[in-house]
Amino acid sequence: MKIFLSAGEPSGDLHGANLIRAIHARQPGTKITAFGGALMRDAGAEIVYPLTDLAVMGLPQVIMNFPTFLRVGALAIRHIRSARPDAVVLIDYPGFHIAIAKRLRAYGVPVYYFVPPQLWAWKQWRVRSVRKYFTGVLTALPFEDDWFRSRHVATHYIGHPYFDELARQQLDPAFLAAERAKPGTRVAVLPGSRNREILANTAMMLSAARKIHAARPDTRFLVAAFNARQAEAVRAQLPPGVPIDVHSGRTPEIIELAEACVAVSGSVSLELMYRAKPTAVVFRMGGYGLWLVRQMIKIKYISLVNLLADETLYPEIATSVDESDWITGHVLGWLNDPVKRAELVGRIAALRDRVAVPGACDRAADYLLNAPALARRLAA
Repeated sequence: MKIFLSAGEPSGDLHGANLIRAIHARQPGTKITAFGGALMRDAGAEIVYPLTDLAVMGLPQVIMNFPTFLRVGALAIRHIRSARPDAVVLIDYPGFHIAIAKRLRAYGVPVYYFVPPQLWAWKQWRVRSVRKYFTGVLTALPFEDDWFRSRHVATHYIGHPYFDELARQQLDPAFLAAERAKPGTRVAVLPGSRNREILANTAMMLSAARKIHAARPDTRFLVAAFNARQAEAVRAQLPPGVPIDVHSGRTPEIIELAEACVAVSGSVSLELMYRAKPTAVVFRMGGYGLWLVRQMIKIKYISLVNLLADETLYPEIATSVDESDWITGHVLGWLNDPVKRAELVGRIAALRDRVAVPGACDRAADYLLNAPALARRLAA
C-alpha cells in the first residue's frame, strides 16, 4: 500500500508524524511519501519536498510566495501521478491543499483531510470545495464534525491529535524541581509561536506582568518562547525590577508550573485546558486587520476551549490597543481569590475529561486503512 501525506506547517508536521507511526504500526509495509518536515521524515516518510519551510501567515506573505506555491503544487501533482498512491492525506493548510485536491479529482485517488482547516471560523465558503474535492474529512472537534456534516460533507470524527502528543509528553523533572524551589507565585506568559504574534503581544503582556507584580510583589513570571531567537526578542523588552525568566522549549513545564496564565489565542489553549490552568486569552493586531477579521469570523468565541465548552471558561479579548489592565484584572482575580480559582479549575478539568481523549492518530489510521474508497481502489 502507498500513501501520500502533505503538511505545510510545524503543527501539521507533528500530527503527520504521529499518523505515520500509527499507520506503520498497523501495516509496516506501507510506503509513505510526503510533503512535510523533519518530524515526518523521522517517523518514516520519504520527504519529496520540505513544505513546512514554506509556512506563511498573512496575505502579503502568500502573495510574495505565490510563484513558489505554483511550482510546488505542480511538483505535488507530478509526484502523485508518478507514484500512484492509494490515498492522499492532506493536513490543514487550506489554500494550498484545496487547490491540490481540486487537481487530483481527475485521477480518481481518494483524498482525505486530516486535521481540517477551521472553516467554521472563517472563509466558510471553502466548504463547497471540501465537499466537492475530498473523499472524506477526519474531524478533530465535536462541534466541527457537526458543522461539516450539516453541510453535507462526509466526515469521520477521530478527536484532536494534539491530545495524543499531550498524553505522551514527558516533563523535565529537574526543571520543575528547580523552579518550584524558588519562592513566589508563578504566572505563565505565552506570547505565541509566530514572529508576528511576538511583535504584537509581547509589550502588552509584559506591561501586564509589571502591573500584576506591583499589586502582588510575590509573583514571578515565566515566559515560554518558541525558539531562542524569539526568547532574545522578549528579553530585550523586559521591564526593570520585575522577576521574569524567559525560556525556549519549555512550554509544557511552564504551563504545569503556573498558577495562572496569559496566552495568545491558538492551539496552545488545548494544552492549557489539558493542564487545567486558568488563562486570559488575548488576540492583538492592527486596527484595520482586526476590523477585517471581525467581518470574516463567524464564531462566538476566539478560544478553542470556549468553543468546546460553549461558554466562557477562558476570558478572551480581541483588540488593537493595549489591554494590559484587562489582563491584570483577570490574573489578580484568580490569584487573590483561591476559591474562585479552584472553581474554575474544576470546570476546566471537567471539560478536559470529556473531550481530551487521546488516540486520534490510531483512530485515523484505522479509518484510512479500512476506508471503503481505499478498499475499492485496492481491489480494482
